[in-house]
Amino acid sequence: MAEPLFTPFTAGAIEMSNRVVMAPLTRNRADDETGEVLDMHVAYYRQRAGAGLIITEATNISWEARGYIQTPGIFTREQAMSWRKVTDAVHEAGGKIVVQLWHVGRISHTSLQPGGAKPVAPSAIGAQSKTFVKEGFVETSEPRALELDEIPRLIEEYRNATRMARLAGFDGVEVHGANGYLLDQFLKTGANHREDAYGGPIENRARLLMEVLEAVSEEWPGGHVGLRLSPFSPANGISDAEPQADFEYVVKALNRFGLAYLHMVEGATGGPRELAEGESIEALRALFDGPYMANNGYDRQMALNAVAGGKADLVAFGRPFIANPDLVARLKADAPLNAGDSATFYGGGEAGFTDYPTMGDEVTA
Repeated sequence: MAEPLFTPFTAGAIEMSNRVVMAPLTRNRADDETGEVLDMHVAYYRQRAGAGLIITEATNISWEARGYIQTPGIFTREQAMSWRKVTDAVHEAGGKIVVQLWHVGRISHTSLQPGGAKPVAPSAIGAQSKTFVKEGFVETSEPRALELDEIPRLIEEYRNATRMARLAGFDGVEVHGANGYLLDQFLKTGANHREDAYGGPIENRARLLMEVLEAVSEEWPGGHVGLRLSPFSPANGISDAEPQADFEYVVKALNRFGLAYLHMVEGATGGPRELAEGESIEALRALFDGPYMANNGYDRQMALNAVAGGKADLVAFGRPFIANPDLVARLKADAPLNAGDSATFYGGGEAGFTDYPTMGDEVTA
């Protein structure tokens, strides 16, 4: 009998051949002037089409949304057409792929912003974090607070990105609401000190996320829309006074959208999974009516157990997919995994991007 992890699953409108998901992985290899992806991205994503679902690297919804060099966009037709080559290749290889819609908010630098402007945020509170510019890793710049009359424009940028994603041939979109980026900044008290309709109680702090999801799901029905959250992660200097209560409100409010899935970072992003007393991923998961995607530090056995035990419908793997384009086959065979070269994770060319061997390559070598 097949392990449930390797059986087909349908999340909303997205039919998957298995429940192993390629998590979004920023690799800093897009054209820095145009935001377009390149031929090597076509090869990279095609190689990983054995995943039940690929979630692309985080992809900017505007030039203002950008916080790192050489990250791709999905807000112009030219960018969409560059992504179309990727989606066609993944589909030809039997895979499914969604694009992650990204606005970094305060996790940016003036050198990356149009006209050298300050990055935007819910409030003018620095992140005390770092970002990646042409000179390497640097401290993030001091942000400015978004004006109330700018928020409709921001929501329309998410709508436009969704429209471009459909044009690009994706199977759906994932709204990035995690890891200390803009939507997470609005949600959490450490970054949001606003006194208008988008600040104060969680009903207000969650308003932007809900309005973004409403716009996105008007452009593409909710069965094509996923959401990533990180309730308890301190990533990028983010904090919240009452994360359990706040995210119980958020998760319950999501059910009206009929989302394809909820993608949750369990614990600290790329770090410990342990939670403080009174914090519970299981309690949050129980409040969501749709498919649940687990993420953060999963290995083969953890993933097998989570799906077989009903604790997750899907499991997302990040770094293992960098060095193992055939990760699903390796997990299924309980085969050894290649080690990744961290020196090539961010930036560069095809070395460390498209040249990792599959099990078949190793046998014939």
